[in-house]
Amino acid sequence: MKEKPSSLLLLFVYAGSFLLLLEWLWPLEILTNTERSGVFYLYAAFCFFLAFMQVYWYISIPLKLLGLLFILDGLFIGEQIFSESWWFVLYDQLSFNIEMIRTQEWWELTAFFRSLLFLVLLWLVSYLLHFWIVIAKKALFFIVLTFVYISVIDTFTPYDGEASIIRTFVIAAVVLGLLHLEREFGEQGEGKASRKRAAWSVLPLIGVILIAATGATVLPKFAPQWPDPVPYLQSATGGIGPGGSGNTIQKVGYGENDSRLGGSFVQDDTLVFQAIVRDRQYWRIESKNQYTGKGWEDTLEQPVTSTDPAAIDYSTVEEGVETETFRGFLNFTEEADFQKLVYPYGTTSIGNLDSAIDIALHPQTGEMETRADGDSVQPQRYSLNYDAPSFELNTLRETPVGGDPASIQEKYLQLPSSVTDRTRELAADITAEHDDRYDKAKAIESYFSGSGFQYSTTDVEVPEGDEDYVDQFLFETQKGYCDNFSTSMIVMLRAEEIPARWVKGFTGGEIKDTDAELFDETMNSYDVTSANAHSWVEVHFPEVGWVPFEPTQGFSNNADFYTELDTDSSDDGETEESPEVETPDEQEQGNPQQMEDQEEEAAAAGTGDGGDAGRIIGWSLLGLLLLLGVVLYVTRLRWLAWYYRKRFENKGDAASFQASYHHLLRVLNKKVQKRRGDETLRAYAKNIDQRFESRDMQRLTNQYERLVYRKEDHLQTKDVSELWENLIKKALS
Repeated sequence: MKEKPSSLLLLFVYAGSFLLLLEWLWPLEILTNTERSGVFYLYAAFCFFLAFMQVYWYISIPLKLLGLLFILDGLFIGEQIFSESWWFVLYDQLSFNIEMIRTQEWWELTAFFRSLLFLVLLWLVSYLLHFWIVIAKKALFFIVLTFVYISVIDTFTPYDGEASIIRTFVIAAVVLGLLHLEREFGEQGEGKASRKRAAWSVLPLIGVILIAATGATVLPKFAPQWPDPVPYLQSATGGIGPGGSGNTIQKVGYGENDSRLGGSFVQDDTLVFQAIVRDRQYWRIESKNQYTGKGWEDTLEQPVTSTDPAAIDYSTVEEGVETETFRGFLNFTEEADFQKLVYPYGTTSIGNLDSAIDIALHPQTGEMETRADGDSVQPQRYSLNYDAPSFELNTLRETPVGGDPASIQEKYLQLPSSVTDRTRELAADITAEHDDRYDKAKAIESYFSGSGFQYSTTDVEVPEGDEDYVDQFLFETQKGYCDNFSTSMIVMLRAEEIPARWVKGFTGGEIKDTDAELFDETMNSYDVTSANAHSWVEVHFPEVGWVPFEPTQGFSNNADFYTELDTDSSDDGETEESPEVETPDEQEQGNPQQMEDQEEEAAAAGTGDGGDAGRIIGWSLLGLLLLLGVVLYVTRLRWLAWYYRKRFENKGDAASFQASYHHLLRVLNKKVQKRRGDETLRAYAKNIDQRFESRDMQRLTNQYERLVYRKEDHLQTKDVSELWENLIKKALS
């Protein structure tokens, strides 16, 4: 049977509606963490197909629901579909996420549940489009909405909507034209003449659309008449992660191009790898040596040597440094695409690698590329052994400025001409009171914890023209993230003739399990995401090696430092030290008779005008006590923070945590933002996180509420302590 023209027109209208919906879905992979987005496109097409076939609702609803379950099964459930264990998994997922919604812990929603909600949304949108465009024949509203949507995300996100605008114009013109023909055809009936006129009417419609689309593409355009609403969106990013050029919004994550630093970031919590180790580590990937005034470049890429995974020939420290041996395991996700080893300090060997994978080592930078048959590959998992270094503070403090080998000075004291005089003067002022290398480095590291600096991943400026990246951060904006802090510290160290280099990798991540079993040991399991990508500083100490420092506000250096105490004592030693504490009248004081005479004279003096002296001393002590009381009161927030931190570290129980949390509330209420009388803890935590651009307060409050209201006794002490310390530091800075 020959198909009716009206049905054929309706088919094209449905197809056009589906293509318009796809314009809303294409940006998903760029703007979100959505994986396997193709299945969502297929599900939307399936819903449109059922609508076009005009399947009865009592048939279409079960079919759509069945398709939804098959997709969720393929993405997330390993059990056989519709088996007893499969239903248990489904029940557990739904009950857990419903509880998270009830408690408003939105960040705890699982990928399974988010995908379920998105599929239901596609289901509803397909029905709404069917109603708007086919039944109500009001496609113009949705078309205008699509243009607005594309324009907004093209302006404010990394998505390039130029091609999407053209596609939407063509599709919209076709849909509107076909709807007009369908209405005209329906009014005139289904006669042969009306069908012929409808068919001929399609030709000029196609011609007009082609001419308009071609003209819009090739004809010259006027320059923008309005200023850009987002000044930092001026050029395309150089890839996901740090290193994009220009003032651009980039995704947080590890990137290779660091030639132009700066610009804002879009937070990305995509899981990159899971680490099972005893303690939280900084995960090193590489270092860079040459600062250009805008970013970092690696001029030490060569030579590249092959190294045995079972005996890694690279170390950041010298042989005499004290170390402790540990083991660990890393498991990577599909999001890890940097084809390099991620390793902790002191790594000595890598295990469980594919036998076909070779390691190409860059001895100068520590970068270890993983290759197979000459091509770069990303290992899925590997175990590792590492000798974690510990640095003796007295040894570091005995290291003067200067005395580095010529090769170290040549590579790691370089500064471009863009470094300003005021940057050099600031470095000199900060370190003026210190003589040794370590204390100078610590002075610069500590400088960023105050002095008005603010950690932020948004509204971060990019230097223009001849402006120096470090100078802009130190004196103009004082606002940025790890790249700003680490680069500025290195430049000031080099200005003081202290060799330093820029290091990239990941921070320790978020602890997920404290009872992970590995190598017959109980360890911690950490989730490391793209948001944990980080940069820090390494300072060179002759006869010690490269020592890590952490200048970024809100981050803690997890390198191990210790002080070696000299416990050996002897009579000879005491004899040598005694003159240092005795007075010049040593011989007279050593005579017992003379000492008795002095005591008698002192007693006699006390009976004369010693009363006045006693009153003076008494009033002085009273004044000193009052002054001490004032100082303690003024600084009470700081020393009480120290007290509660020590108490929690020693006890680690619920009572000490609650006391620490209450003190944090007092500090935030006084220093950051006053809490309203009717404001809940969750609302207040959310407001604090908005001020600090983090989620630390909400996570800490969530743990507090679990302890207080749910009577849970499980407390992740180290994770909670880190959140609390970060918030205290930010509040008191």
